[in-house]
Amino acid sequence: MIAAAPLEQSIEAVSALPAWRAPELPYPHERVAAAAYRMLTGCHPADATIDDDFSFDRHVLASILAVAAVENGAVAEQAGLATADLASLMAQWFPAACGMGVASHARDDATEDDEIVMVRDLLLAQRSSEGHAGRWLAAMIARRAMEPNHLWEDLGLRDRSELSRLLARHFGPLAARNTRNMRWKRFFYRMLCEDDGLVMCSTPVCTNCNDFNVCFGDESGESRMADRRREVSLQAAALSAAGASPSWSRE
Repeated sequence: MIAAAPLEQSIEAVSALPAWRAPELPYPHERVAAAAYRMLTGCHPADATIDDDFSFDRHVLASILAVAAVENGAVAEQAGLATADLASLMAQWFPAACGMGVASHARDDATEDDEIVMVRDLLLAQRSSEGHAGRWLAAMIARRAMEPNHLWEDLGLRDRSELSRLLARHFGPLAARNTRNMRWKRFFYRMLCEDDGLVMCSTPVCTNCNDFNVCFGDESGESRMADRRREVSLQAAALSAAGASPSWSRE
């Protein structure tokens, strides 16, 4: 069990992740995100062990914070959390990182986006876990669902199966309704429409719809951080064989 850091220390901590993504840094976003993840957890995301629920939740939270840290704007805003919630999350889950400093302050008085609120409320209404983690994750997933890539990618996860596990663990009743393995982001909006008595689809049968691949198309693939790590390893091997050292080893 990880001991929580003092909340005051966590609030001060909420200022280092933005430094990892400062514009003057010459590193690709994926490499910076991996560095932020390592700062939080002590390991590279590809090496994370997620055999039990605690380690899995910690991996998910670190992944979201890491990917939010490489984007423009405050980490709290990009992650979908109020500053106080981010500070509490840091104190509970990553107390060792609190001494390093970890997230710029968000504008807590900013007007919430209606779509984010709807997706968040959908998730909160279907929570299947206790504690603050589920509430934080509902807000984080809803915010990251506004990004353009596959949802698992915009959450910083390693593959779609981790997203499915996350939803089954914390939002079980909702996850159980996705009986046809629809893309999760698309599924959220379909559930919102159905709950409001609306019809999102142009046809009553999915297999007859021209947008079938939009809803059910492949979401597999390798995470961008894992892809970048493989490229770096190959570069290092090639340069080592040539008797040279990679440029990143001299930075």
